[in-house]
Amino acid sequence: MIVAGFGCRTSATAASLRAALAEAQHGLPPVTLLAAPQDKLPALEPLAQALNLPSVGIAPDALAAIATPTHSAASLSARHVGSVCEAAALAAAGPGATLIVGRCVSPDRMATCAIAQGPTA
Repeated sequence: MIVAGFGCRTSATAASLRAALAEAQHGLPPVTLLAAPQDKLPALEPLAQALNLPSVGIAPDALAAIATPTHSAASLSARHVGSVCEAAALAAAGPGATLIVGRCVSPDRMATCAIAQGPTA
């Protein structure tokens, strides 16, 4: 399982999210799942539909429980986690997941994306 996790501003568009994904996914296998905080899931749905991929919302407490290599002051203040996109990717990929691409920012700075891989069976 390859999961793209997202963080975004309220005014982020599907184009912003797609651009963040493109920054993160360069040269990697295709993602199989998209993830974002529960309250940002409506912003992610157009991209999920366009890519024909499932999406999942991550609860605030699950995000806050994930240690991330990136430590953004804004994310820590707003969500109590170092990086929303990294935490969303890791949480959705499940226990034992590995972050394979850290936080990447869309050119318009409205969205972030990170990619995690779940453990293989």
